[in-house]
Amino acid sequence: MSFVQGVMQFVGLVLLCVLAAVVYGIVHDQITARICVEYFTVFHPPVIESDSPTLQGLVWGVIATWWVGLGLGVPLAIAARAGAWPQRDIAWCVRPVTILMLICGACALIAGLVAYLLQSSSALHLSPSYVQRLPSGHRYGFLIAAFAHNASYASGFIGGWILIFGTAYGRWRESRRRR
Repeated sequence: MSFVQGVMQFVGLVLLCVLAAVVYGIVHDQITARICVEYFTVFHPPVIESDSPTLQGLVWGVIATWWVGLGLGVPLAIAARAGAWPQRDIAWCVRPVTILMLICGACALIAGLVAYLLQSSSALHLSPSYVQRLPSGHRYGFLIAAFAHNASYASGFIGGWILIFGTAYGRWRESRRRR
């Protein structure tokens, strides 16, 4: 493989991760913005002047995730391509990155359900400063959205590092088998 092809594979892996994160973020934020648009309009810096859940979900879906994809993509591309071990290409990375995004979505769903159940049983309450800033009918939704977002970031961070180290380890194992 030529140097240019190698660079293109590296850049392509980074772009794959950025694109996957942004698509995930837009889908995730389309859902959470409908659960509680105030999560974006009250508790985030104003980016657009709109209470539209669709617009908020689109804008924040990109703003809040492109850098996560970049933070995953660069180390994953290094783990997949650097050195003399057998390299992984873009096609190989599509499946594990997709699985990671699905796991993040499942974790967000579970966290949102946990927040709902904890609130329903009165085991979870908003602080008074948050209560004052939210319409009464949106307090449940705020905690659901917050739990879902935190779970997405946490599972993406942990899962991303597992994917990065797993990729490097798989390459190392393959190189040992070939000897």
